[in-house]
Amino acid sequence: MSFSYEVKNELCRLEVQRHCCARAEAYGILLYCNTFNSGEVRIVTENPNFATRLPRLFQRAFRIQFDRRPEPDTPGKLVFQITEPEKLDHIIDALGYAPEQNLVLHINFGLLEEECCRGAFLRGVFFAGGSVTDPHKRYHLELATSHLQVSRELDSLLRDNGFPPKSVSRNGSCITYFKQSDQIEDFLTRIGAPVAAMHVMDAKMEKDLRNSVNRRLNCDNANLDKAVDAALEQIDAIRRLERTGRLDKLPERLRQTAAARLKNPELSLSELAAGFTPEITKSCLNHRLRKLMELARAVPPEDGEREA
Repeated sequence: MSFSYEVKNELCRLEVQRHCCARAEAYGILLYCNTFNSGEVRIVTENPNFATRLPRLFQRAFRIQFDRRPEPDTPGKLVFQITEPEKLDHIIDALGYAPEQNLVLHINFGLLEEECCRGAFLRGVFFAGGSVTDPHKRYHLELATSHLQVSRELDSLLRDNGFPPKSVSRNGSCITYFKQSDQIEDFLTRIGAPVAAMHVMDAKMEKDLRNSVNRRLNCDNANLDKAVDAALEQIDAIRRLERTGRLDKLPERLRQTAAARLKNPELSLSELAAGFTPEITKSCLNHRLRKLMELARAVPPEDGEREA
């Protein structure tokens, strides 16, 4: 089951209550469904829960029944249709269009003055033309319609309600979409799907935590590489002092430090410093090792090193 399917199932559990909100939700569905013109309404869905909701919604919104509706338990695509002229004229008139004129679809903002109606309208838009990607994969919610003017006006409506979207044309459809997780969370909450919004939030927190851990691991690995390289340089310097007989002539504290490093090449500075008796600080140990490397650099290279 896709995430979009789960979201629409959550929305279907909302009760169809106020007449104005039922009309607004049905309006959103009509503007984004398969066909809505003066000769036909045709809505196709594969979601049985949405199919159960549609007849109740249209009865509440327009007090009409569909001329064609699928039989119970019909698998696959479920088709709802209205073709009777009187019913179509009634719907067109209820939405503020002129039945006698050629129907040019646009959003009648007069039907969406109440905030509850705007949320219901956006819910209907998502029911008919919306999809949202599983947030564990990526963040993407889109609303698709074939009506350019409707798409432009939806863009304005979303911006006025604090959801600035992006738009693109794809295969003859006008797509309004979001790619920010917080915008998707807010939109889903606005249309009545708070559980789905929480899933998006949880996925974002999980991704952020995973990225934080990965950054920490990468940082730790980089620091480990630096520590290994530094230890190898220190051991090389000590070996050079040892080969040339200079190590035995150094002060006891430097000879003690050199012996500790040769014996424990894998230890970090902090671990190595803790092994001294009495214990010395990491800064003190680092100073001694730097002194050993400085003395080693002053040693003339041997014949084999000079040829290399």
